[in-house]
Amino acid sequence: MADTQQVDPKAERRAARLARRIGSFSKAHGGAEGQVAYLGERGARIVLVGEDGAWGDLVAPTYAIAEQAVEKSGITVHEAFDGEFAAKVRTGPYEWTRMAGLQLGGPSNG
Repeated sequence: MADTQQVDPKAERRAARLARRIGSFSKAHGGAEGQVAYLGERGARIVLVGEDGAWGDLVAPTYAIAEQAVEKSGITVHEAFDGEFAAKVRTGPYEWTRMAGLQLGGPSNG
């Protein structure tokens, strides 16, 4: 029987665009791994961690588009942001100042 799954061209383009951005991040940081987190109605967050410890994230309009993007990019995807994967993240003074600022009256996040 023929595959009757409908392909949404707009979703395909979004996934391809996200996959290119993931690929660029991976290339700039010696490779990358990721994790997709459901954000509810807002979509899904793709958290990226480079081999050099740099990190970043992208937001996709749906979880399905996020999954499609990471699959197209070819990166390793983790079920959760924990363990060895989370330990790869390297933070610098900027991140520590912002984290401390929330609780110690430092710089605001605005």
